[in-house]
Amino acid sequence: MPAMTGLFLVVVLLAVAAPLALYALVRSEHDQRVETDRETAERLARRDTDDESRVR
Repeated sequence: MPAMTGLFLVVVLLAVAAPLALYALVRSEHDQRVETDRETAERLARRDTDDESRVR
């Protein structure tokens, strides 16, 4: 019976710790983002696409 209690505690601990760890990782990624204005974002998005190489 003590083994089942220990297993239950481990599962509960993981169930609580995993979402908190995921939240911390997403939050740290959010803090590192670079904010741009609309014109810069559009220019960067157009730079990612190469219109000459598209086959029509």
